[in-house]
Amino acid sequence: MLRARPLVVAVLLLAALTAALAVLLRGDALGVPFLAGYAGCWVLFAAAVVALRRVPARAVVPLVLAGAVAVTATGLVAAPRTSTDSYRYAWDGRVQAAGISPYDHAPDDPALARLRDEWLFPDPAACAHGRDVAPLAGGGCTRINRPGVHTIYPPVAEGWFLLVHALSPADTRHKALQTGAALLSLTVTGLLVAVLRRRGDPRQAAFWAWCPAVPVEAVDNAHVDVLAVLFSVAALVVVARSRVTGGVLLGLAIAAKLLPAVLLPGALSGVRRPRTFLAVVVPAVAVVGMLYLPYVLLSDGSVLGYLGGYAQEEGYDGAAAGGRYALLRLVLPDAWAPPAVLLVLTAVTLTVWWRGDPERPWRGALLTTGTAFLLLTPGYSWYALLLVALVALDGRWEWLGIALAGAVAYLAAPVIGVEGVTGAYGAAALMAGGGWWERRTRGRTPPGGRAAGGVEFSGARKGAG
Repeated sequence: MLRARPLVVAVLLLAALTAALAVLLRGDALGVPFLAGYAGCWVLFAAAVVALRRVPARAVVPLVLAGAVAVTATGLVAAPRTSTDSYRYAWDGRVQAAGISPYDHAPDDPALARLRDEWLFPDPAACAHGRDVAPLAGGGCTRINRPGVHTIYPPVAEGWFLLVHALSPADTRHKALQTGAALLSLTVTGLLVAVLRRRGDPRQAAFWAWCPAVPVEAVDNAHVDVLAVLFSVAALVVVARSRVTGGVLLGLAIAAKLLPAVLLPGALSGVRRPRTFLAVVVPAVAVVGMLYLPYVLLSDGSVLGYLGGYAQEEGYDGAAAGGRYALLRLVLPDAWAPPAVLLVLTAVTLTVWWRGDPERPWRGALLTTGTAFLLLTPGYSWYALLLVALVALDGRWEWLGIALAGAVAYLAAPVIGVEGVTGAYGAAALMAGGGWWERRTRGRTPPGGRAAGGVEFSGARKGAG
């Protein structure tokens, strides 16, 4: 009876988390009220993960998997709640199915008017009373954000949009992309469990499988980041055994979202020989180039789409306004922030590359990715899905504060301002730094370095991680 009690507690906490997520996503809360409910879900998530530490070993994998199914399914209970990006995905899939390059026309281009329907382009009545609609230049509205600019998504993402469109029954609307994203999320969970059963503690998979960011950002909002996460995890898992295969998978991840390019130093952890270096880098670059090539040949315009405009819109080309580089701007003049980011990331990259553990490339990848987030302080919460998966691989839970800081920046910035965003990321930095200091003072692994004792999660064996 006493041995069953931790399992019962974990199940009850998972049930509470699932119910809370379903209520949150089915409700009407937006902005700060939504953030409050989301934070409550994170509290339940943390309690469930702590309870999992005492669950008998034989019950861990079934519980992690069952919890993953329940938590992931909550993302299917409502239309996208906090982002309209998936409407662009659906449109790009439709445009490609018509034999047109998604990079050649913006959604409001009259040349594509024949592809419009009442879901993505509502009637005037819906435009007048609809939420999250954007006006069209010629009148009317659309659910697609930034309808006047070309798509920003790279080729693997565009291939995913086309595949979902081709496989989906008519009039499935948002459900098609959400269902596809749910399957990808569960595949990531399965991959993490398989890897951690052999090389660590499968309890760590719960950091991804039960994390509220997964149903909200990966499933409900159907962000294509989850596809990049799947390729990224696969790349880091195999790169130590097969450099070329790891490079290919990393190239696929980069061609899905671009952000996984930050994983390259981790994938090269401990690599000293030029031949080994090239065995990873050349396939990654070649895959990205080969996947872009068909779109280059078929498109009249640039396949980079709105990428440059997006960087400028988000304030990454300079730090005079907005919440980018928020922590650096506390101690440096605004103009110094971008070069400071470059300098610090270069130093971290070289440290991970030279001193990283080649058997655990995700450890250096987590350090590089987490550092990049803290330096850049992005305003979009779904970017942190990649970081959540890296936390699950390495077990360093203290980096999860960055995912919550991103949610604060995205949902509450209009209310709390730059100061509030800075405070959120500052708290995340303290949380990550505190975890690093604790491990260092206890004789654990230095950041990005080779394992001295490994990660412990509920008494995991030495070297686990």
